[in-house]
Amino acid sequence: MFYDQYYWGMHFFWWFVWIMLLIWIFAVPYDIPGQRRRRDSALDILQKRFAAGEITTDDYNHKRKILENDMSGLS
Repeated sequence: MFYDQYYWGMHFFWWFVWIMLLIWIFAVPYDIPGQRRRRDSALDILQKRFAAGEITTDDYNHKRKILENDMSGLS
């Protein structure tokens, strides 16, 4: 079954390449183009900015009221 440096009909180097390729495809997290993802709403972005400390409590409350009024007008 083993012929010199060949394993199962394929050189050991190629087994390593295929295994690394499979690990790269399935284990590396990245966004797939065309993948359907829920986009963040304006309120989600506002909450993230508030949590990160980019805006004050007064700014957050004022902008949240504006967004909620805009959203209620769409329904």
